[in-house]
Amino acid sequence: MDWNGTETQYPADALVHRMIAQQAALTPQATAVVAGVSLSWREVNEKANQLACHLGNLGVGPGSLVAVCVDHGVQLVVALLGVLKAVGAYRTSGPGLSGGAPGVPAR
Repeated sequence: MDWNGTETQYPADALVHRMIAQQAALTPQATAVVAGVSLSWREVNEKANQLACHLGNLGVGPGSLVAVCVDHGVQLVVALLGVLKAVGAYRTSGPGLSGGAPGVPAR
């Protein structure tokens, strides 16, 4: 299937949260996410940075596992990027997400 023909090669060491920050610098007002509401690249990056700072203040860092339980939408994108920017790892959980059932601890 040839969805929309936007396949691109990225360096093997490319990190998604850094690529998002670069895109936010290049096209800050362009729409990045649409899911009920829309956010620009700048807004996604700023919200993820705020969350990363908060998570860091809570002690999230290398080796930390953060449970993310939100519905699909812009909040999920921001949450996952925020965890990555805090140098943590995440596990999704909740309705419609593949990480597991609510109330089941991550291993």
